[in-house]
Amino acid sequence: MKKKDWILITVILAIAGIFFVLHITSGRTIQGKAEVYVDGKIYGTYDLSKEQKIVIQDSNVLMIKDGRAQMESADCPDQICVRQKAISKEGESIICLPNKVVVSIVGGEEKELDAVTN
Repeated sequence: MKKKDWILITVILAIAGIFFVLHITSGRTIQGKAEVYVDGKIYGTYDLSKEQKIVIQDSNVLMIKDGRAQMESADCPDQICVRQKAISKEGESIICLPNKVVVSIVGGEEKELDAVTN
């Protein structure tokens, strides 16, 4: 390769690196909220942009951090709600059946499509 080729490659990589850094550091605002329901009734609505720990009727603890909500602990026997991944996109939910607790995300970033068929 010639010297001009190396210079061209270096310039292209530098420009790509700059765009990558700008994309990563561009501050996306977190707009979603976590709605908590207990036994079918609204227990509370919590902003995903504020880090907080919510104790739900002395049975579950919901942690909101970095724009995500995750069940930190629960007194149910199977702990499925605790092992579930953190949620942050509209329509996602965490459900604890024994304690009748449902956490749903509303008004946030929409989920991406998995697939489209004809």
